[in-house]
Amino acid sequence: MGSGSVWVWGEPPALLTRVGSERSTTDSGGDSCIAAALKWQPASAKWYDRRDYVFIEFCVEDSKDVNVNFEKSKLTFSCLGGSDNFKHLNEIDLFNNIDPNESKHKRTDRSILCCLRKGESGQAWPRLTKERAKLNWLSVDFNNWKDWEDDSDEDMSNFDRFSEMMNNMGGDDDVDLPEVDGADDDSPDSDDEKMPDLE
Repeated sequence: MGSGSVWVWGEPPALLTRVGSERSTTDSGGDSCIAAALKWQPASAKWYDRRDYVFIEFCVEDSKDVNVNFEKSKLTFSCLGGSDNFKHLNEIDLFNNIDPNESKHKRTDRSILCCLRKGESGQAWPRLTKERAKLNWLSVDFNNWKDWEDDSDEDMSNFDRFSEMMNNMGGDDDVDLPEVDGADDDSPDSDDEKMPDLE
């Protein structure tokens, strides 16, 4: 790399383009290409691990043109965000394989939640990415993180409530997040007894 060279993000797919002293100063379109390339930035995201799924929430308000591509070992996310249509692009080589056909996403006004079905259920993911690297746009969602390996089946009711809440949440895509067996159990409870009429 020559002196004065800079690496910047290019148009999707995310390619690195070298810009520097080699660029002609008479090329009037070059500056607009550089400005356009600099607008593609990763969206900030939070993630957490569960027994059968990995959840990633891309924190982009008022997103438009959301595109989520699930591959066996990779996730690609892109969208326009905010009133200025800021361009976001995230490409993640995943820690382990997922089932792309069983993975889903749901858009809300504040974020895009991706639910990745693990290729191997019950295997903990110590990190989201294949490579051990610190990414400034990615953090652990400690509010939802749980050491599920020691959980009993009774504790899965929290996931059931979360799944139900997400399914009832308004969003552009009519996508159902995964259900856990027994979540729709309509067996009568002791508190379902008929109450006496009030006088």
